[in-house]
Amino acid sequence: MFYRDERLALFIDGSNLYAAAKALSFDIDYKLLRQEFVRRGKLLRACYYTALLENDEYSPIRPLVDWLQYNGFNMITKPAKEFTDSQGRRKIKGNMDIELAVDALEAADHVDHIVLFSGDGDFRPLVEALQRKGVRVSVCSTMRSQPPMIADDLRRQADNFIELEDLRDVIGRPPRETREAEPAAVAAR
Repeated sequence: MFYRDERLALFIDGSNLYAAAKALSFDIDYKLLRQEFVRRGKLLRACYYTALLENDEYSPIRPLVDWLQYNGFNMITKPAKEFTDSQGRRKIKGNMDIELAVDALEAADHVDHIVLFSGDGDFRPLVEALQRKGVRVSVCSTMRSQPPMIADDLRRQADNFIELEDLRDVIGRPPRETREAEPAAVAAR
């Protein structure tokens, strides 16, 4: 439930939202996402959190980060850490949970409603703390993927759960691989 006169902030756990949308087989159109929440209330902030590989010459997420920053999103990034696990596999770690939690708590005095785009159960205490400060919290993720991408205790703690699948027609577009393959399929007919 949204009210047109409420001050609204979006907090997007980039890797978590990406994984949820991928599990549902669509990509997020961030311009449409921002427009949707401008329509729902007085959007004060749209914050996107992600870790970046700094040592790679080209990071596939860099164009998205640059576009988001240029188009009204507050970008919060940090270098990802690269390591080798016990089986010798290359792993990347770049958790942004603490940064998101601190920023959301700082914003609580200035907003009426926060929308958290994440299904990470580690955010349940954050949601509870925001609610104690009088902020309504909506959580957007999905229960319709296999397995579900939302922790049950996070969904239950939130004032409102937004099923990402229900936003597909509003903020979604076909996955990039599908979109690039479509012209070839049309030409082959």
